[in-house]
Amino acid sequence: MTPELSPSAQAAPPARLRALLRRLRPDTTPWHSSRDFRLLWGSGCVSSFGSFLTYVAVPMQVKDLTASTFMVGLVGAFELVPLIVFGLWGGALADALDRRRLVLLSEGGLGLLSALLLLNALLPHPVLWPVYLVAALVAAVDGLQRPALDSLTPRIVPHDQLSAAFALNSLYRNVGSVAGPALAGVVVAAAGVQTAYALDVLTFGASLLLLARMRAVPPSGRAEPPSLRAIATGVRYAWSRKDLLGTYAIDICAMLFAFPVAIFPFLATELHANWALGLLYGAPAAGALVVSATGGWTSGIHRHGRMLVLAALGWGVAMTLAGLAGNLWAVLLCLAVAGGADQISGTARATMWNQSIPDSVRGRMAGVELLSYSVGPQLGQVRAGGMAGLVGVRAAVWSGGVACVLGVAALAAALPALLAYDDRTDPHAAAVRAAAAERSGAAGESGESGPVDGAEAVGV
Repeated sequence: MTPELSPSAQAAPPARLRALLRRLRPDTTPWHSSRDFRLLWGSGCVSSFGSFLTYVAVPMQVKDLTASTFMVGLVGAFELVPLIVFGLWGGALADALDRRRLVLLSEGGLGLLSALLLLNALLPHPVLWPVYLVAALVAAVDGLQRPALDSLTPRIVPHDQLSAAFALNSLYRNVGSVAGPALAGVVVAAAGVQTAYALDVLTFGASLLLLARMRAVPPSGRAEPPSLRAIATGVRYAWSRKDLLGTYAIDICAMLFAFPVAIFPFLATELHANWALGLLYGAPAAGALVVSATGGWTSGIHRHGRMLVLAALGWGVAMTLAGLAGNLWAVLLCLAVAGGADQISGTARATMWNQSIPDSVRGRMAGVELLSYSVGPQLGQVRAGGMAGLVGVRAAVWSGGVACVLGVAALAAALPALLAYDDRTDPHAAAVRAAAAERSGAAGESGESGPVDGAEAVGV
């Protein structure tokens, strides 16, 4: 006779399943605790969706105008210098000015630039040089905006909710990355790049309305005026943190060698699947979306440096297999796995940055971060386009993946501080936690409400 299970034993599996689901599902606490975070999140949703339409439309337009892999990859070269210059300056501005106002003004500028792309596309014979010019200007304005945008969240979300806030931000970015390119592929094929640009302009309008409702986020009382000296202070702080240097170096390495997005239109042609171009763009984001939608487990990780290294190695391996695979669906699967690995890597980087960087240099450090996760992809586009012209599209993809694996392994061996990072024992993370707790306590004693606004500088 089979023994009868007790009621507690019968309830155990469902209870364990519920506990597992709670660990996997996103933590929505920041949505409930911060009105400004909800507005910022909503703005990012609509703006990101439109931007991905243009992200696909630009290389498609250049491809149609030139039929050259090199000319498509050259878009990244035009974006590189403005991104470097204005990203660093934008970081200094973010530490000295109202971050919300800086984001609002730059968002309006990006909307106007999208309108210029639309006007050029509507010409009877669109011209190539305005596309490169607008790409450079977009990189400049994005460089001004991104440090303020990235450093806003720690000011409007409590310190213990930063990982959850990053996961929620990643969720909308990844949804936009999937839906935007997939829709763009259909829109461009059916109605041309003009429609994609027009939709992007409309999303910027909606984003501006949401940003305008946010409260001001002025600098801390110890803010340093924007200057070359202020930028140098931020760079010196970054150089003093070898663990942070490791996050920047590994991200640049991974994107430089294994970011072949610029040649996706040509990869689709080689796979005899021009109809699947949107899927190629969206596959990495689909993998990232799966990870971000089930990323509750990341809150239990403490060794974020090791997490970053393993994820970057996974990105390189997946890109290698994507270049070697001959079947469209196998390529899409590999790209999705790569996207999932990149999402894990991004979670590790953002958590380290938000946990351990003081507020008084957070904007400038966000400028340095912008260079690490934006310059790498721009150089990667140039590398992919140039390599594809020399050795072929498929070889450009798989050889970059191999180079990524070798480069990440070498950097991890050369930067032991990255592998040693542990948020439970790191002194920088402890100082930021203490400062955030002090600010939260002071706000409570004064009867003020709202999220904490971050930590003061330590060790600068």
